[in-house]
Amino acid sequence: MTDKHLAVVDDDAAVRQALIWLLEGQGYEASGFDSAEEFLATGPSCPFNGLIVDLRMSGMSGIVLLEKLAEWPYCPPAMMLTAHGDVPHAVAAIKLGAIDFMEKPFDDERLLERVARLVRQDEEGRARHARSRRIEDLLGSLTEREREVMHLILAGKLNKQIAEELSISMKTVEVHRSRVFEKMGVKSAVELAGALANAGNPF
Repeated sequence: MTDKHLAVVDDDAAVRQALIWLLEGQGYEASGFDSAEEFLATGPSCPFNGLIVDLRMSGMSGIVLLEKLAEWPYCPPAMMLTAHGDVPHAVAAIKLGAIDFMEKPFDDERLLERVARLVRQDEEGRARHARSRRIEDLLGSLTEREREVMHLILAGKLNKQIAEELSISMKTVEVHRSRVFEKMGVKSAVELAGALANAGNPF
């Protein structure tokens, strides 16, 4: 059993309610939305651990909803439902971040397997997002000169080369390097590069 919270966005009330009952029967929390617009009104805090979204709805489509959600700081993984077997649109949904799509009527067991996958991906995604936010906060603590030195460190430059390029003394480079490592919570250039890479930061 789980307390993971899923959102069902579908303008077909019967399908929406059937999905909610199915999910709640497996121990999930489930909230229904009869339109993309209603879901967007919940705001970017997005407490859900996965989205099940109808591809074609009156008003805003599932595709447009994914485009809007891409602008949020963090969006949980989504699965698209379609009654039309519309492969081009399904492919477009995958490109926008949907991790799967299923045709209606769906098989309950297969859908639940994919929902479990949504939840696993959400856990991983939230962990990555948290790492990224932490790195952004740490980067924000650096001075402009420290960021310049860090950029050159990551480019593989030696202290002497950094000093020449920035027209500062070797001693000053050493001080800035030490401060960069201290503020970023690392002990080496390799560790610094790894921390940025793990957080998805292309600095």
